[in-house]
Amino acid sequence: MSSPNYHLDNVLAARARLGEGPTWDSTDKLLYWVDIYNHRVNQFNPATGQNLFFDVKDVVGCIAVAGANRLIMGQRDRLAFLNTQTGEVTPIIEVEAGMPENRFNDGKCDPQGRFWFGSMCPNKSQGSLYRYDPDGSLHMMETGLTISNGLGWSPDEKTFYLTDSAHQKIYAYDFDAATGNISDRRIFVDLTGESFYPDGLTIDSEGYIWSAMWDGWCVIRFHPKGEEILRIQLPVQRPTSCTFGGEDLQTLYITTASVGLSEEEIQKSFYSGDLFALQTDIAGLPTYDFLG
Repeated sequence: MSSPNYHLDNVLAARARLGEGPTWDSTDKLLYWVDIYNHRVNQFNPATGQNLFFDVKDVVGCIAVAGANRLIMGQRDRLAFLNTQTGEVTPIIEVEAGMPENRFNDGKCDPQGRFWFGSMCPNKSQGSLYRYDPDGSLHMMETGLTISNGLGWSPDEKTFYLTDSAHQKIYAYDFDAATGNISDRRIFVDLTGESFYPDGLTIDSEGYIWSAMWDGWCVIRFHPKGEEILRIQLPVQRPTSCTFGGEDLQTLYITTASVGLSEEEIQKSFYSGDLFALQTDIAGLPTYDFLG
């Protein structure tokens, strides 16, 4: 399980409070990512190293490309579109407006262009997972979650993965690509008893799962059967999520957080909140766009 000779770069000294949700735009060759508590959607250009941001006026947990110059966002209790030319935010639908303790967290689109996003309540199991379809219909897919987090689909589109960070588990479900239904939840990875928590994840073209480990100083690659295959050590305590990007989809972009760290922890984890890029020899799956 030792690390291969991959090259890790700190590509942006962002010092984000809670960097999350990295999303690769394969058309424009840009990486979008969010800083949840600073209410920012970031647009990072790897070719120039330039990072622009949009202040969306409220927490933003997840994003997906939704056509030319447009993103769909999961904010505190609603979905909205963001125009990446003007910065204009257009509300779509309120979802958990009557649950002030909750906020939306991680999300992404499935290969059919449906937007999946989950909510969290750190101290209660009252989070849910939703699917928002291109026809404007909203579907509750799972309930009883504490921190709905890292999600994705296997290359053959037969398996859906979902993380509940507080429970230290990654679940697997059967996935029906045609209907968008999920069934037969089972534990894929159980990290109970560890000192860290599975956070955002991505899946590579071989069907292996890469999960960022909050408080774990690492990203772990899991075999499709759940076995840990590889552990990539990082110079920061709180990796939050990861996604593949670049021309060949072999660059793993990793977001991180500084929120909640003491001064002593910050000194040990000086680059917390920065954006990292790991050059690998494995291609990721493409990022799917919202087709609504």
